[in-house]
Formats: sequence, structure tokens, C-alpha cells
Amino acid sequence: MIMSGEWNDGTEKELPACPVETTLMLISDKWKVLILRDLLAGTKRFGELKKSIGHVSQKVLTTQLRQMEQSGLLTRTVYAEVPPRVEYTLTQLGYSLKPILDAMWNWGTEYKRRVAEPKEES
Repeated sequence: MIMSGEWNDGTEKELPACPVETTLMLISDKWKVLILRDLLAGTKRFGELKKSIGHVSQKVLTTQLRQMEQSGLLTRTVYAEVPPRVEYTLTQLGYSLKPILDAMWNWGTEYKRRVAEPKEES
């Protein structure tokens, strides 16, 4: 079953009936989760995000940011300066993903701890 709604720009969108699938649709890309991680600390400029995320190309980062803006997870503010300054900030909806990222952080920490432990001999 597909549910419908609207993107921020007013265009129609189709959402899966399963809430887990909906969440994955919005943040399943590796870069989107890292963008969320970095913006949870506060507003960042494009260059700051690119540097903190690492090996993402400018084109891919731009695409991911546009998709996240369209889905209502972040806002993009352009300042009329020379050169233009662009900042990205999580919306309230974007911040609502914090518990999910916290759970991922905790799970990853525990996983790394378990994998790093020496194996018991039988």
C-alpha cells in the first residue's frame, strides 16, 4: 500500500505504508546519515559539511542536500553576499531523527567493542 503526501515544494509524493520503509527512503543513503550527524551539532556551510563528511564529491553532496531539503529535513539559506554564503540547518523534523542516530551510534559502539574483544578459546 502506498500513501501520498506533498514534498515541501508542493509536488506529490508517494510514501510506503510501512513506517520503517518510509524512514529508510528518507535517510538510507550513507551520505544523508552523515549530513544529519553533522547538522545535529548546528548550522553548517557547504564547505564545512564536505570537509567533515570526507570522501563525498561536490555533486553527490549537492544532490543529497537538495533531496533532504525537498523532504523537509533541512533548510538551505542563501545570503546575498559576494561570494554567496549558503548555510544548511536541520528543521524540527530533521532534529526529530536524533534518537535514531543516537541508537545507531550506541549500536555501532557496542558492535566495535564486541568485535575488538579477543575471542574466547573453547
